[in-house]
Amino acid sequence: MAEHISNQEILAKAGETDPLTDRPVHLLRLDGVGKHYGNVIALREVTMAVDNGRVTCVLGDNGAGKSTLIKIIAGLHQHDAGTFTIMGEERKLSSPREALDAGIAAVYQDLAVVSLMPIWRNFFLGSELTTGFGPFKRMDVNRMKETTRTELAAMGIDLRDVEQPIGQLSGGERQCVAIARAVYFGAKVLILDEPTAALGVKQSGVVLRYILQARDRGLGVIFITHNPHHAFPVGDRFLLLKRGRSIGYYDKKDITLEELTAQMAGGAELAELAHELEQLGGHTQALQEAKAEAEAVQAEAPKAESPTA
Repeated sequence: MAEHISNQEILAKAGETDPLTDRPVHLLRLDGVGKHYGNVIALREVTMAVDNGRVTCVLGDNGAGKSTLIKIIAGLHQHDAGTFTIMGEERKLSSPREALDAGIAAVYQDLAVVSLMPIWRNFFLGSELTTGFGPFKRMDVNRMKETTRTELAAMGIDLRDVEQPIGQLSGGERQCVAIARAVYFGAKVLILDEPTAALGVKQSGVVLRYILQARDRGLGVIFITHNPHHAFPVGDRFLLLKRGRSIGYYDKKDITLEELTAQMAGGAELAELAHELEQLGGHTQALQEAKAEAEAVQAEAPKAESPTA
């Protein structure tokens, strides 16, 4: 049976320090974080932590609050409830640049790449290396090409030619170039926004492999997804969101894939569907299937309270 990580356990761990650096264990931590847009509550009392060399998966359907959570961590929006700490220091990020300076890099689903530009140009886009001084300053093309090759190889990405337009790469390969770029420019926390959403099975597997590569290089990874079958193989912790609230926060050792899937499936919604079909009359087969699915989900669902309860 799954056991959720309680808010008290998160706070207790936050007091620990790395014996080598004397720094707090958590790269970043959210404690009871919330966000309002006027009268609309987009996020409420969300608690989670991100550590070196671990993947924290944030799961939820559309409208669950995943995008709002990303924007708070990446500096696009500011939270208006709870606390957000980076390496033990309470922060309220005012811009993506401030987040980058703090070592937080976000790779969004709609990658900010210029399709017709070569891979190496996209790798250094906006942060080009230069050589020379004053009026003789120019881009150091050879160094940028070599650095791109080296960094991609270090992530296990084998591309034949960094001169080819990035638009010729598959969706999975473009995601991996973006991950390698974030690592090169000093990211300590890497946020991946639905990187497998528009990909097939094979390309999704490629991206998941590079998520593990980033984890093994010591980054704290936040993997946003709606697919528990993608999250479970690579995740170390799982935060489940529904309508802006946490419905569970688990260590991998405390939850199975079946239980995670059951939490995502939503037994209450399936039971409501079965009730509506029953009221309509007819639809006998659909009604039986909905009832059976709801019972199966409720049987699998872990008995856990919200970590902020």
